[in-house]
Amino acid sequence: MKSYRFYDLILGAYVCVLLCANLIGPAKVSTVHVPLLGAVTFMAGVLFFPISYIFGDILTEVYGYARDRRVVWSGFAALVFAAFMAWVIVRLPPAEFWRANQPAVEAIFGNTPRIVCASILAFWCGSFVNSYVMAKMKVLTRGRWLWSRIVGSTLCGELVDSGLFYTLAFAGLWARRDLATVATTQYVLKSAWEIVMTPVTYRIVGFLKRAEQEDYYDRGTNFTPFSLRV
Repeated sequence: MKSYRFYDLILGAYVCVLLCANLIGPAKVSTVHVPLLGAVTFMAGVLFFPISYIFGDILTEVYGYARDRRVVWSGFAALVFAAFMAWVIVRLPPAEFWRANQPAVEAIFGNTPRIVCASILAFWCGSFVNSYVMAKMKVLTRGRWLWSRIVGSTLCGELVDSGLFYTLAFAGLWARRDLATVATTQYVLKSAWEIVMTPVTYRIVGFLKRAEQEDYYDRGTNFTPFSLRV
C-alpha cells in the first residue's frame, strides 16, 4: 500500500472538526442580520460543519473514494463514542458542590437520543453521497473543472445531510412549515459557505497532488460504504 505524507494529518483534522462542530456547535443558536435578507437564525455549528465536506472533497479528489471512506468511518466512530461519553457524563450523579452546574451540563450535552441518532446518520449518509458524486464526476469530466465537482458534490451531500437530520430529529415536533424553513436555511448556508471556500480548496488540492504525487481516479472502484479496504 502506498504511503502518504499528509493523509493521516488530514484524517486527524477531519475528526477534530467533526467532533467540535457536533459537540460545541449545537450549544448556541444565533441570529445575524444580513443585508437584503434580514434576520437569519441558525445553529452556530453551521459555520464550521461544512469544513468536514471540504475535507471530504480534498480526500476524494487527491486520494480517492476508498481512502475517504476510511476517514468517514473514523468520523462516524468518533461521533458514536462522543455521544456515548456525553450520555454517561450527563447521567453520572453530580458531587454536592457541583449540583448547581448540572442543568448547564444537561443543556449542552444532554441531547435526546433521537437528535443524536439523526445527526450521526445524516452525517454518514451525506458524507458518502458527497464523496460518491465527487469521485464519479471526476471520472466523467476527466479531471477537468474541479469547481463543478466541489459545487455539485456539496449540493448533493448537504441536501441529504440537512434533509435527513431535520426530518429524523424534528418531524412531528415542529410544524411542517417551520421544519422546511429551518432545513432550507441551513442547507443554503452550508452550501454557500463551501462554495465561497472553493479557491482555498483549489490551493490545498493542488499542493497535495504535488506533494503526494497522487491524483486518483476511481475507475473500477467498489463504491459500497460498508468496507474499509483501499
